Amino acid sequence: MASEWISYNELAWTEDFLANPADYEEEVNEYIKIIKKTEKFPVKTILHLGSGAGGYDIHFKKHFKIKGVDISVGMLEKARNINPEIEYIEGDMRDIRLNSQIDCVIIPDSIDYMATIDDFKKAIETASIHLKPGGVLLIVGKTKETFQNNNFAYSGQKDDTYITLFENNYLNPYKPDTYQITLVYLIRKKGILTRYFEETTGGLFSKLVWEDVLQKSGFDMESCILNGIYDKFLLDNGEYPLTVFYGRKKS
Repeated sequence: MASEWISYNELAWTEDFLANPADYEEEVNEYIKIIKKTEKFPVKTILHLGSGAGGYDIHFKKHFKIKGVDISVGMLEKARNINPEIEYIEGDMRDIRLNSQIDCVIIPDSIDYMATIDDFKKAIETASIHLKPGGVLLIVGKTKETFQNNNFAYSGQKDDTYITLFENNYLNPYKPDTYQITLVYLIRKKGILTRYFEETTGGLFSKLVWEDVLQKSGFDMESCILNGIYDKFLLDNGEYPLTVFYGRKKS
């Protein structure tokens, strides 16, 4: 079932203003290094779950054959436009089945949308089903131990259109194992302002839970912290450490 998020459908076009694919290169290069040091056999094919607008894949495709999956029609349209040689499939990482096994599965930017432990387990199961024995899994997420409330600001302008996006990440003490993601868009076209507001819930689990789910799903995993990737967008001297979980499916 397609997502109903306006951010990733009706407003998918704003990616052209707010995100430059070149900005992903440094981050992707770090993931490629991790994949290379983790692989048991040469990784040639990658399944990208939650592939978004295709910005990451611009860089991944230089090294691997990519297949992307995303639930949002707007994101898929953009990804297909900028990466026409990549096969993008509309689907939900919780239950999609492609009847194929891949060298590597990556979820670098969307695991947080698994807002319950059950959804999280389903996404990991999907990764396992599509991985060859010994294949590499790489997931980037946040853990309770490193999470903090944060505010971000993004902006961009082209011709007579100017866009500002504010993002607030908030740990709600009354809703355990989750955090709130609130987005406010200010879009000015020829000086006329239109505002959009969207709120959704992200999953937030302890490192111990991550490790337990991954181990029980048949993976030997390690983790490391990735700092500084989004620092230039942070307000109020915030910090936004990402945890990279990586390893192999047990043979």
